Order: sequence, then C-alpha cells, then structure tokens
Amino acid sequence: MWMTKGTVKEGVLCIDDCLRGNELPGSGDDRTASLKALRAYILSEPNGAFGLDFPFGLPRDLAGSRGLVEFLVAFPEKYEGPEKFRESCLSSGKGREKRRKTEEQAKTPFSPYNLRIYKQTFFGISAVLNPLIRNDLVRIMPVQKPSAKKPVVLEICPASTLKRLSLYGHRYKGATSEHRKARAQVLREILGTHRMRLEKPGVAKAVVENRGGDALDSVIAAIAVHRALSRRLKPTEEDRQIYGIEGYVYF
Repeated sequence: MWMTKGTVKEGVLCIDDCLRGNELPGSGDDRTASLKALRAYILSEPNGAFGLDFPFGLPRDLAGSRGLVEFLVAFPEKYEGPEKFRESCLSSGKGREKRRKTEEQAKTPFSPYNLRIYKQTFFGISAVLNPLIRNDLVRIMPVQKPSAKKPVVLEICPASTLKRLSLYGHRYKGATSEHRKARAQVLREILGTHRMRLEKPGVAKAVVENRGGDALDSVIAAIAVHRALSRRLKPTEEDRQIYGIEGYVYF
C-alpha cells in the first residue's frame, strides 16, 4: 500500500510526500496493523479528503435496496471472509461479474468481486470503511453531506483517471528498464497535464523506482481527489438513487 499526501495552494496540487503504508505511525508489514494505521491517519486529518483505491459497494441487484451507508455497516456480518464474499456475489449474480453504473461510466477495469480485486474490496470495506462509518467518523462523497471536522473519503480508480487524462495505455507496472521509463514518462506527462508540482525532491525517485507502480497509482489517486474537490458532481435524481446504493467512482 502506498500513500501520496498533498495540499492545494492557489488551485495547484502540491505533492508533499509519497510513502509506503507501513511507514505510517503504528503501522507494520501485516494487513491488520497497516489498515488500522490507515484509519488512524484518516482521523488525524479532520479537514482532509482521502481517495481510496477499492470498490465501496456492489451492483444494486446484489447490494439490495438499502443505502450505501447501511450496506457498509452490515457488511462484516454478512460476509465471513473474502472467499465467502466472492462466492456469495458470484452466486447472486448467477456466475456473472456484474458491474455498477459508476464503473461503466468511469470505465474501471474490474467488477468489485473480480478475482484480481475481491480481497481489496473485502478488506477495504470491512477493515477501513466499516469501522469509520459505523462510528460516524467520516463522510463518504457524494452519498453523505459534508460535516465540519470530519474527513471525507472518496472512491477512486487510477486507471480511470489516466483514461480521463488521455494517458492510459503505458505499461508501467514491472521491474524492467522499460517499465521504469514508462513510470517516468507517465509522471512527466501528468505534471504537464494537471496543475500539480512536487514539493519534495524524493517523490519523483520513489515513484519511478517502485516496481509495482503503486507509488505512481497513489499520485494519480491524489489527482483524482483534487479533480473531485475542484468540481461539483451534479447527478440526476435517477443517478442519485443509484449512487446512494452502489457508490460513486471519482476520476
């Protein structure tokens, strides 16, 4: 897990740091410790906005008619573990990997319970969102109205943001010199496309040297949050009802 931290100054996204999740205070190399530290970090920034790269919900015919907040609160009781979660979704979807309306709009790569990301969905909801929402500690955009002194969380998808910026297609996840060059190229193009600057010299090196591409993805996530805060979502009433159940991807 990688995180990028930035502040907005006169409309420009200033990237202050890019770090591994296990570098957070109280974090560690195991999932439980790192996600607990992530929750604590979110709560330490009451005026902050956080873009999280995992699905917040399920397609409406799998999630039911209850709202997203109620779905998130009940999630751990309904699904015992990631395998049971995926099995239940596939069974309810009659073997199909169904997608939410927002995923079709944002052109995300996968369904929330696709084999590649179902564990991200499960642990992201059960170990990050559920404790925060259950205790009314954060606000989810655009489902909940903002509240003073409570951080907001947004679902983002780096691939969708790259598509929106017309930068999608670079193969930057890997250990070869070509992958490294691709990461450097994407970073250069992002800096040229979006109103953003790197405040800390080591950020560019961290992004380019990270073989998995997760550091670069976290920078792209910060861009998605900046874009979301710079514009107002104006969904139709039909969309609002769907987003209120399924969630919304900012890109």
